[in-house]
Amino acid sequence: MSGKPAPGLTPIAQSIDSGPHGHGPDTPGHDAEGACGTSIIPAPGLTPGFTDPVLNAQSCFRAVLDAMARPGRVHTVSLPSAPPPLGAAAAAVLLTLIDHETPLWVDPALHGARDWITFHCGAPSACISQAAFAVALSMPDLPGLRPGTHETPEAAATLILQVASLSAGRRLSLRGPGLREPGIMTVDGLPDDFRQRWAANRALFPCGIDLILCAGSTLAALPRGIAIEDA
Repeated sequence: MSGKPAPGLTPIAQSIDSGPHGHGPDTPGHDAEGACGTSIIPAPGLTPGFTDPVLNAQSCFRAVLDAMARPGRVHTVSLPSAPPPLGAAAAAVLLTLIDHETPLWVDPALHGARDWITFHCGAPSACISQAAFAVALSMPDLPGLRPGTHETPEAAATLILQVASLSAGRRLSLRGPGLREPGIMTVDGLPDDFRQRWAANRALFPCGIDLILCAGSTLAALPRGIAIEDA
């Protein structure tokens, strides 16, 4: 996607709204067979992706879009049988948003799931500074991800971060686009200095990374323009 972001939508929300790689919002960017999240027979030793590739991907696609538009709201997604340590929601997001045209950085701690991700998504492996998406079990150094530029903020990376819980843990107060009044979000699994690290990311706006948090079968999102304080 190119051009400036529309008012009220982050670049990733615009990209999701128009569909990955130019597809419409009802047709995630994957073919019915042989692509990400499909029902083709997996390689020996690998579990399948989505049970119903089209319906499951569309459902997750809409959940991610709504999560970006309503920061902090928790959504439940369909459960692919992903290998540990990759959780169900993180796996569903990968199956929905990643394909062979999407450079992806995978946390080395996800080694046990790397073959599954490669088989089902076909994404080219990228170093973290060049990745369009990154998936991690612990938060990497955010400045190491590509932040986009003022001319092309939509080129910024999105981090899919797996956490322990979105229903218990640290309480965060959220302010910004998509929130008429401050919202409260509860997360277990963020680093102690998360608020300071996020403030530095927000200071780059309209550049900066967007964050999708995944825990078990649930997900929530924090677009780059959201201000965060401890509640």
